[in-house]
Amino acid sequence: MTKTLPLLLAGLLMLGSATAQTVKLQTTEGDIRIALDAEKAPKTVANFIQYVKAGHYNGVVFHRVIDGFMIQSGGYDRKLNDRPAKSPHPRPTKAPIPLESHNGLTNVRGSIAMARTNHPHSASSQFFINVADNRPLDGEPDNPATGYAVFGQVIEGMEVVDKIRMAEVAPYDVHQHLPVKAIVINKALIEPTPK
Repeated sequence: MTKTLPLLLAGLLMLGSATAQTVKLQTTEGDIRIALDAEKAPKTVANFIQYVKAGHYNGVVFHRVIDGFMIQSGGYDRKLNDRPAKSPHPRPTKAPIPLESHNGLTNVRGSIAMARTNHPHSASSQFFINVADNRPLDGEPDNPATGYAVFGQVIEGMEVVDKIRMAEVAPYDVHQHLPVKAIVINKALIEPTPK
């Protein structure tokens, strides 16, 4: 509990409110609780919550794990780790959302941000949790079409994040950092907002 308290306080200070919406990721390695910042990243948070409510994240794996950088999920189910003859396509997604980087939130250790392609407005369901301070991912200060949009902070479960970041990985098909043993989000839950 003593390790969790500083994270909880840091998350609430970052978000500026003790009533921030939280989501729990129940993974095969343990639970991760994330406080979302709808004030600074409204479209990104609304998008993430829609995917949670739709059950999109239930059964997806962490398919890109880079120790010292980040852990990424939200796109593939565990069949990917079974090494079929051909890599499956990502899960179907909704239309991409506008980039909300440069919102005052930064890619520091424990923050959650949207993954995207080289196109700035291409984020859909995939997200990553920073396992180190990755300030270069915040983008160029004078160019709003750069950076990766942070939309929340881990407030409990960084020990789980750290366990995931140390997983053994290997290249497979187009994936360069796929955990050898599947690390699965069994369920993503929206937690009740405190009154």
